[in-house]
Amino acid sequence: MSFKAHAKINLSLDVLGKRDDGYHTLQMIMQTIQLHDTISIRKIPAGVEIMCDAPYVPNNSSNIAYKAAEAMLGRYGIKAGVRVEISKSIPVAAGLAGGSTDAAAVLKGIDSLFELGAEQAELMQLGKTIGADVPYCIMGGTALAEGIGEKLTLLPAAGNIPLVLVKPRIGVSTAWVYKNFKLEKVKERPDTQMLISALASGNKRNLAANMKNVLESVTREKYPVIDAIKSELVKLGALGSMMSGSGPTVFGIFEDADKAEYAFNKIKNSKHECILTHTV
Repeated sequence: MSFKAHAKINLSLDVLGKRDDGYHTLQMIMQTIQLHDTISIRKIPAGVEIMCDAPYVPNNSSNIAYKAAEAMLGRYGIKAGVRVEISKSIPVAAGLAGGSTDAAAVLKGIDSLFELGAEQAELMQLGKTIGADVPYCIMGGTALAEGIGEKLTLLPAAGNIPLVLVKPRIGVSTAWVYKNFKLEKVKERPDTQMLISALASGNKRNLAANMKNVLESVTREKYPVIDAIKSELVKLGALGSMMSGSGPTVFGIFEDADKAEYAFNKIKNSKHECILTHTV
């Protein structure tokens, strides 16, 4: 059985504080996009096997998809095993939840493969033990994420918004970004309610104009290319541009598909990885 594991972008990301356990409390708007990995799962006699067509993705227990499979088999007392094959299209360490969405697809895939009939809420609860973004990746759509990202509220759907993604050929560790984030240095925060209103009214211009990600202050300081890409996308017609998650991927929102395709064709031969996609 094969399943699509969709990437996500952040339409906003705000850090509200730091908890005693070291995690940060967040408020962010998450959005599923058309870009996806493909996850194929089949039964084997026992254990978990992971295969991936990307050489830099581990094929062992350090892979979050392996952890998801192990957790699912254990949770439901399944004696058989699974072989998981991952065909990667989502860039790794890019702020697009590539690992988390693969794990989410494995949880949903094993549920289908073994006809377990698990409720979505049950899978999301299990997903929370694997990674903070996994519950959202199970649910998908347009959502407000709070807490450490596990408290989710569905928002008015964004619909089909054309996007151009640009990932500089660097990887950014989420842990490194949060470790170096200084709450007191944040000068501008996203207006979450204004963004929700823009989504409800379908106003792409207001949405694009009010997107903010406070983690940019960390990533762009080490990698000035983030700002350069944002500026280039706006010059090429984006209504707005922002870094997704902890980066380094930057995306631009466009008025229509033709304008997005024009920008993509102009930027695709740069030294960066460029992807033409849209929200779903």
